[in-house]
Amino acid sequence: MSTSAPPLHVSVVSHQHGALVKALLEGLASADGASQLAVTLTVNVPEPLDFLHRSYPYLLHVCQNPAPRGFGSNHNAAFASQPPSCRSAFFCVLNPDTRVTAQSLLGLTRRLAANPRIGIIGPLVHDPGGRLEDSMRRVPRPWTLVRKALGAKEGVQYAVRGDLYNPEWIAGICMVFPSRFYEQIDGFDERYWLYYEDVDVCCRTRLAGYDVVVDPAVSLVHDARRASRRSPRLFSMHLRSALRFFSSGVYRRYRSASQAETR
Repeated sequence: MSTSAPPLHVSVVSHQHGALVKALLEGLASADGASQLAVTLTVNVPEPLDFLHRSYPYLLHVCQNPAPRGFGSNHNAAFASQPPSCRSAFFCVLNPDTRVTAQSLLGLTRRLAANPRIGIIGPLVHDPGGRLEDSMRRVPRPWTLVRKALGAKEGVQYAVRGDLYNPEWIAGICMVFPSRFYEQIDGFDERYWLYYEDVDVCCRTRLAGYDVVVDPAVSLVHDARRASRRSPRLFSMHLRSALRFFSSGVYRRYRSASQAETR
């Protein structure tokens, strides 16, 4: 990394998502603002990525994992790859199956710079057909799992309006943190291999007295894989992560704090 890091450090993890990563990197390079990014691409399992030989208008660091790591572990390692002495001011966790410009991501950093009480900010998320996704949600309860198992569909939980949203949590599709805050809360809890680490980090953010917000002026397109709905292994992993979260001290403290606020 450069001794003078760009303002925004973007972390992307590929798990045999080569075609998606190629389109994402090209999209980030396609408009003004790209030079203000540093991108860390973590290759979680071996795959051919021939397009990485081309030149990009941002700093691109590629990390090849010797063995697969979990979602939180990969992003924490990407964050730590920048020494504290030359760390970008903001850190972005970004899914490979997204389409977003550098300008949009930098718009989120400007919101963060203007409001020091925001710990995490994200954009509105649309599917490729333009429909709003349920990327901002209320913290799930144990019976949420039962409802889903019975086929219930929750849909979008927050109505569209013009100001900042203040949901309980946002999906890890795209999250931007002030780097100092990400370090303060020790990033993601690596005990979650996949799923619910975004719920956990948002709860810890709110328990620390910071806001979790969505800026409706910024949006991205998410071509969701929804793999856990088709894979028994990933569904089992999703269930285990949910049970870990519901039995955690973070969940108990968050529920207690939420109940105290409503009294």
